[in-house]
Amino acid sequence: MNAFHLAPPFMNLLRALATVSGMTLLSRILGFARDFVIARAFGAGVATDAFFIAFKLPNLLRRMFAEGAFSQAFVPILGEYKNKRGDTETRTLVNHVASLLSLVLFAVTVLGILGAPALVWLSAPGFAADTSKFDLTVTLTRITFPYILFMSLVALSGGILNTWSRFALPAFTPVLLNITFIVLALFVAPYFQPPVLVLGWAVFIGGLLQLAIQIPALKRIAMLPRPTFKWRAAWADPGVRRILKLMGPALIGVSVSQISLLINTVFASFLKDGSVSWLYYADRLMEFPSGMLGAALGTILLPSLSRYHASENHGEYSKLLDWGLRLTLLLAAPAALALAILAVPLIATLFFHGAFGADDVFRTREALVAYTVGLTGLILVKVLAPGFYARQNVRTPVRVAIISLLSTQILNLLFIFAIPLGHAGLALSIGLAACLNAGMLYRGLRQQGIFVPQPGWPIFIFKLFLAMAAMGIALWFGMGNEMEWLQGGLLRRTIHLSLLVPLGAGTYFVTLWFLGFRLSDFRRRAAE
Repeated sequence: MNAFHLAPPFMNLLRALATVSGMTLLSRILGFARDFVIARAFGAGVATDAFFIAFKLPNLLRRMFAEGAFSQAFVPILGEYKNKRGDTETRTLVNHVASLLSLVLFAVTVLGILGAPALVWLSAPGFAADTSKFDLTVTLTRITFPYILFMSLVALSGGILNTWSRFALPAFTPVLLNITFIVLALFVAPYFQPPVLVLGWAVFIGGLLQLAIQIPALKRIAMLPRPTFKWRAAWADPGVRRILKLMGPALIGVSVSQISLLINTVFASFLKDGSVSWLYYADRLMEFPSGMLGAALGTILLPSLSRYHASENHGEYSKLLDWGLRLTLLLAAPAALALAILAVPLIATLFFHGAFGADDVFRTREALVAYTVGLTGLILVKVLAPGFYARQNVRTPVRVAIISLLSTQILNLLFIFAIPLGHAGLALSIGLAACLNAGMLYRGLRQQGIFVPQPGWPIFIFKLFLAMAAMGIALWFGMGNEMEWLQGGLLRRTIHLSLLVPLGAGTYFVTLWFLGFRLSDFRRRAAE
């Protein structure tokens, strides 16, 4: 069976997770290849700082409007329409939503292009002291800003396809952006002046390609949106109004987390040159498990949770959350430990080339180790939050997100001024606040009676700890001296790392097997 056409009623969620994670793995591998190319060609300095800030702005809005508030509001309502209203009403809802979304985001894109200087000044005021750096960032921002329009429509398409349990294509889509980056950076950069402008155009072209690939899949399920110019009818659609009502608090909640990241960028812009880039490269490594596990689990859980809520099957709702939490800890906790231990081997192998020097390796390592403190919390939030969104309860995650934002900024001030940790302090504040976020969401689910843990949690945690300890010991001794990773060539580092990864994974999963864990224990069907 084609991976892009998994049958909805009979889908095993573990298989769906493997499919989405597999596509995400492919995207992440190409993402590392992309970062390898960027690091080798541009290093970590003025040009890359300018690009990463420019790319962060439309990316921030994409996460706020498209993959954040919009998806959280749209998918539960769409799932309800699909299950209870029939194809005609569902198709009408999709047409109305797509038309209004396109109109609003086109306006946002135009305003973003016109107001690029103000946006750059707000997001990186430290750049204003260097006119050439500031102007370069403005130019790159104007090139990349249409990305929000393209990716918002991609998020709409992904929400539709995920509701129909077509998880693989939306997960595969980011691959196209990475391929575009690699091809343009390798073969087209010399034709641009300055060469870093090619990265901006890679964002533009990659976003357009990601949108184009959705069209055939939407046609196959007869849900390709047809634009309507009857704006009054679209605004009056009860489903649209419900989505907008949910989007209000959802937008506040998502904005809080993105504002937190933006404020971190503001702090970083005043730190040493390269700080923005060190945080970016560390974030890229952290996003590898975060995307493969957190985003993938959130993607497959939300439609099934929405169906259980619509059918008032509270028992299965709670069991599905329990399944998601156990799977998260089983995979995220060892990933965080492995990233912390293998920080230098990973960074040296992937980025220690060309303009990316030894100091960049250790500065990036500082940020990555700080990020890993909260990696499990970051991924848990992706599982816990859908427990509220599927019930069309957005207000609780919003309140928690606001508290997390305030905590992040208090920690930022602490780690920059009272305990000067530099750029690593910014990463640590995000991680600690994410743990607080996850803890408060978990507490809310328990207090409201939404989630009741299944038996066996204490022994599960104990066995997990033993397996992680075994993995950590194996990786620590297998890694050797960190300084040796800066010596020798790329081939030597690659071979050593390619042996360490299966050593750690093998030690972990073999230990779990001896402790009684079996793959069949985690199989679960999607809600019908």
